[in-house]
Amino acid sequence: MASFSNMGVICRITSPPPRSSTSSSRALFPTFRSYSYSQISRSRSCRLGIRCSYAEAVREDPSSGAIDVVADVKSERIVVIGGSGFVGSAICKAAVSKGIEAISLSRSGRPSYSDPWVDQVTWMAGDVFYANWDEVLVGATAVISTLGGFGSDEQMQRINGEANIVAVNAAKDYGIPKFILISVHDYNLPSFLLQSGYFTGKRKAESEVLSKYPNSGVVLRPAFIYGKRKVDGFEIPLDLIGKPLEKILRAAESFTKPLSSLPASDLLLAPPVSVDDVAYAVINAVKDDDCFGIFTIDQIKEAAAGVKV
Repeated sequence: MASFSNMGVICRITSPPPRSSTSSSRALFPTFRSYSYSQISRSRSCRLGIRCSYAEAVREDPSSGAIDVVADVKSERIVVIGGSGFVGSAICKAAVSKGIEAISLSRSGRPSYSDPWVDQVTWMAGDVFYANWDEVLVGATAVISTLGGFGSDEQMQRINGEANIVAVNAAKDYGIPKFILISVHDYNLPSFLLQSGYFTGKRKAESEVLSKYPNSGVVLRPAFIYGKRKVDGFEIPLDLIGKPLEKILRAAESFTKPLSSLPASDLLLAPPVSVDDVAYAVINAVKDDDCFGIFTIDQIKEAAAGVKV
């Protein structure tokens, strides 16, 4: 996908525009936003969400019929399911920082806090099982799902598995070119412990992503995610535990590596992952057409490093 960010672009409009132009001709028409289904599903060049506005339209030559306009171009438009949550909000914030248009779909809608980046995200309140996908997915170039949770076995199967599968199929039906799923590290657990609704739900969702998007689906498998988590107006500083623990475990990797083959060893030895690393790994996947498949803890960190400033 194109890697340029939100920027002012000078477009030259000639009259009449050539019929043979494709994505470039769509940037010629001011004061309109174009996100049609056919544009999304047919070609990469037609997946651009274009927003143009006049800025001192000047005719260099009155007889030439040409004017200059400034076009505000966003090359990517992502939908983050669960965007008001801990991981989802970090993804939205990272997207804004990289000039990517972000839309969040979550039950709670807009978050209660008022950080500056929040105003640059489109917040939608809704349930993934009853979402109006015509409104949510129009113009999207990627869908990211952060859905997951704990509860009874049935509840975990529903939120970790079924809800994500609904989102994957909706995105596929609408021709969205990329789907990114935030999953979970398996902690080297024995198979009988992986039969809980939490893990089986996540793995079913992973299979759906990789089946429907074999060449563009991305599955991130982080371990414990740390950062500053905001809950009901309070900030929980998970980074006070996660950050030093990550440093300690990475420094000791050469000593602990022989233990990695022991069942459930990663419950103690898997390095925590910064929520910012998860978010920037998602941005990397959004921007890179060659990024697909399952990403381990180390690969998440490596992918994030590629787009961090």
